[in-house]
Amino acid sequence: MEDKVATKVEEELPEVMTEYMVDMSCEGCVKNVKNKLQTVDGIKSVDVDLSNQVVRIFGSSPVKTMTEALEQTGRKARLIGQGLPGEVMISAAVAEFKGPQIFGVVRLTQVSMELARIEANFSGLSPGKHGWSINEFGDLTRGAASTGKLYNPAKQQISEEKALGDLGTLEVDEKGEAFFSGVKKNLKIADLIGRAIAVYESEDRSDAGLAAAVIARSAGVGENYKKLCTCDGTTIWEATDSDYVSSKV
Repeated sequence: MEDKVATKVEEELPEVMTEYMVDMSCEGCVKNVKNKLQTVDGIKSVDVDLSNQVVRIFGSSPVKTMTEALEQTGRKARLIGQGLPGEVMISAAVAEFKGPQIFGVVRLTQVSMELARIEANFSGLSPGKHGWSINEFGDLTRGAASTGKLYNPAKQQISEEKALGDLGTLEVDEKGEAFFSGVKKNLKIADLIGRAIAVYESEDRSDAGLAAAVIARSAGVGENYKKLCTCDGTTIWEATDSDYVSSKV
């Protein structure tokens, strides 16, 4: 019997559709992928489009868990879309931290008008607790220091002490890695495009900040089936293995 893939989750995540481009060439590949994903907690259904090399997963399982399960089949996999089928509004966004010291990806998905799903992974941080937040501006000229105050639109204050943009604390392990999965009420993805996510040295965000990344619109379900890089025309499967390291994608 295959081992189930597991990861620590802050709380149960809302169900969404997640699409991956997966390196598959035959029905045997399809069977192996489906069999593996069926061992993952939180996955409700799996649909595979072999002609487009696309795997569609519906459920509450975190991205990290699904990605690890796909990679355990020996195939390269890249997330290409996430959201709710049929949605016409901006339902997904991403912020990418590209180094040179801190790498990471933060994915935000709108699951209802009043709720957003947030997943993040980081590497290169010092062990311990670090504050992180959504800030007003996407100005990275001085890193996190130029991204402004906490994002806190009118009438959306969670409490007197906590603004809507406060994402709490990242728990960083001895390897310098941190993973987060959770939800945020009253957060609307469409209003975040062009703002920034910042990570701080201190838990209370009293320092200037370690790194920041601009929040950009991300592909929703069915919006990104391209197999060629728009930069140089390279086929997606001809990329190097380092392109698929989760902390640097």
